[in-house]
Amino acid sequence: MAFNHLPAGVHDALSALSVTPVTDSVPMASNRLPTDTGASPSPGIILDRLARGATRAARITHTEHLPPRPGSHADWPERIRPEVIAALRDARIERPWTHQAITAEHALNGTSVVIATGTASGKSLAYLAPVLSTLLDGARPAATGRLPRERGAPVGGRGATALYLAPTKALAADQRRAVRELAAPLGDAIRPAVYDGDTPVEEREWVRQYANYVLTNPDMLHRGILPGHPRWASFLRALRYVVIDECHTYRGVFGSHVAQVVRRLRRLCARYGSDPVFLLASATAAEPAEAAGRLTGLPVVEITDDSSPRGEVVFALWEPPLTELHGEQGAPVRRTATAETADLLTDLAVQGVRTVAFVRSRRGAELIALIAQERLAEVDRALPARIAAYRGGYLPEERRALERALHGGELLGLAATTALELGVDVSGLDAVLIAGYPGTRASLWQQAGRAGRSGQGALAVLVARDDPLDTYLVHHPEALFDQPVESTVLDPDNPYVLTPHLCAAAAEIPLTEADFALFGPTAATLMPQLEAANLLRRRARAWHWTRRERACDLTDIRGQGGAPVQIVETGTGRLLGTVDAAAAHTTVHDGAVHLHQGRTYVVEHFDLADDVALVSEANPPYSTTARDTTAISVLETETEVSWGAGRLCFGSVEVTNQVVSFLRRKLVTGEVLGESKLDLPPRTLRTRAVWWTVTEDQLDAARVNPELLGGALHAAEHASIGLLPLFATCDRWDIGGVSVPLHPDTLLPTVFVYDGHPGGAGFAERAFHTAADWLTATRDAIAACECEAGCPSCIQSPKCGNGNEPLHKRGAIRLLTELLRGAPEGAG
Repeated sequence: MAFNHLPAGVHDALSALSVTPVTDSVPMASNRLPTDTGASPSPGIILDRLARGATRAARITHTEHLPPRPGSHADWPERIRPEVIAALRDARIERPWTHQAITAEHALNGTSVVIATGTASGKSLAYLAPVLSTLLDGARPAATGRLPRERGAPVGGRGATALYLAPTKALAADQRRAVRELAAPLGDAIRPAVYDGDTPVEEREWVRQYANYVLTNPDMLHRGILPGHPRWASFLRALRYVVIDECHTYRGVFGSHVAQVVRRLRRLCARYGSDPVFLLASATAAEPAEAAGRLTGLPVVEITDDSSPRGEVVFALWEPPLTELHGEQGAPVRRTATAETADLLTDLAVQGVRTVAFVRSRRGAELIALIAQERLAEVDRALPARIAAYRGGYLPEERRALERALHGGELLGLAATTALELGVDVSGLDAVLIAGYPGTRASLWQQAGRAGRSGQGALAVLVARDDPLDTYLVHHPEALFDQPVESTVLDPDNPYVLTPHLCAAAAEIPLTEADFALFGPTAATLMPQLEAANLLRRRARAWHWTRRERACDLTDIRGQGGAPVQIVETGTGRLLGTVDAAAAHTTVHDGAVHLHQGRTYVVEHFDLADDVALVSEANPPYSTTARDTTAISVLETETEVSWGAGRLCFGSVEVTNQVVSFLRRKLVTGEVLGESKLDLPPRTLRTRAVWWTVTEDQLDAARVNPELLGGALHAAEHASIGLLPLFATCDRWDIGGVSVPLHPDTLLPTVFVYDGHPGGAGFAERAFHTAADWLTATRDAIAACECEAGCPSCIQSPKCGNGNEPLHKRGAIRLLTELLRGAPEGAG
């Protein structure tokens, strides 16, 4: 048996276990009858064993106990076809959970609905039951025909159709396999097919003409299906449902692009006479109906009461200890979350506890697995083969082999990237380790929800990284356990997002004034600009696309504009991949360490003129982090609020940024090995920002003199950037900041935090509306840190272009306290 695409460690682990890849599973069937009767230790006992020893116990800052929850069943709506119910029973699913039945009822009534319940609560089944039933209704004339094995045309026509959108190709492929297995008893009436960039050309025409459940992604919808809509006419004319899975992932600029792609889809459907119902599935999120409404442009009903059963969950917050190492300016350095998680995974494997360790990078996943394997070899030479790494890029059968090995107990542990979060059936484990806060509470609970078999308890451990947000969370558990999950932030009216989609829509069908209501209030104001740029031309009552090139190529819905930079291996000339133009200066500069498919490369030369980064394979014992300097000017102040003598503002800014150097850090310890200068040109960005000012009187009250002012502002800026992901669904790398003791536009000491995307992404606006809570958390995080003068856990930033100088911890605390004293009653 061969696993040719797997790294050596995973290959050896599976080969040693004689594991056979599995190509089919039904991950949505979380309410099927239990077959696993094996007991495991209670989560409390597992945690007690991990915490043995005085130093280990001190690392647990908080333990939350979530009680078990019984399940609640209901009956399927009467309009679900009996053949579908029989197929579900064949899959050992006797009755739906209540939330599944309610969702199905809304779908059958023609109401768009979003189901936002926990991991493994059966969201997929909630929308699949009505979709399959409707497809079966529409396929009645074809029921007497058999679809030839060579994929001929079904007898009796196409009937009703449904479209499924997933954020990744892997998830769409997984769902197709699941649908095929579930719908097998229904014969050829259900014809699922994936249509994406990997679909062979010879299969695409069959999919367009005969598939009635097409699974794709927003990228293919944007570049392939919508521009080629005449070839999809019969499919769009019969479209009854559009399923948008994992819809909480559509946030920020990417989410805003997808929202406009969905509006273009709705416009074409109306042209062909259909009005599909939208069925959305989301991780637990705040105000899911509002977010789904922004994504689709339609009123949406939300289902949030999770009626699936859950065993007891013990959730521990874990802070690695300080080491004897010192970072910049002599700051203390904590043990890395990677090293700490590897130790915990080792201990859990020794206990025989089935565990997944989530880590944010592929390199981190492979490091954790490698460290755990080395340490387990010292205990028992058979144990290393029971640990593997799991990341994106594996073939479906290889992923299924790993999942089966984990479920069957052959594998005890996986170190995984978030590739495991979406569409992979790994629920039912004993423990989950999370190496660093994943960015949102929604992602945290989605990852933690992977633990817990039917009726049995589970352990989840969040291991803090050495940064302000993680440090704040492990010392303020109420921010995780007593707060709702975040709202999904997206801004479909962003003109930088909307402009290319208006062009794409005009190329599909000429635009008229009647379309402006669909695309939002900004659309009408952009038309003169598009005419002036000779992109659109008005003829009679409609605007037409005027260029020869494809309008859909004006934008990459996952990128930020500009030609992508190609990453080319010097020795072979092989194209490894691409990087967004906006990210290239920080990720593929000369000397940068670049990871691809589990292999490590070093950038030899970044060719700015040709947009090419030349790399060679290497195995350096360090990672790299770019540093930049930033200047900012205010273009327009849209909103401002008095905070005592100070002011809180929101508006448009122009940012000039230049990457000036990069740091090399040891992989396991994070220790800084050195800094290298770079010579890259500055770049400008027009975006949105939130900023606050303070007056001389406020500085006097805070006891911040001119010598301390720069360091106090700088420290407050760093910490506030680190804490903003707690209030907006962003990563600290999605935003930037500038602090100035005397800014030329405000004529006062000013701190700016801005969106790192053209036109903004909604993060700064969210910061403005939650400013009191956000800045209070920032101050509390700095104050709670046990360091003396500042460290990576509070005020130091890994991307600071000024070498984290100057910084003044106590000055920042006093300054923020004085600013917050003037916050309006009931603010944020």
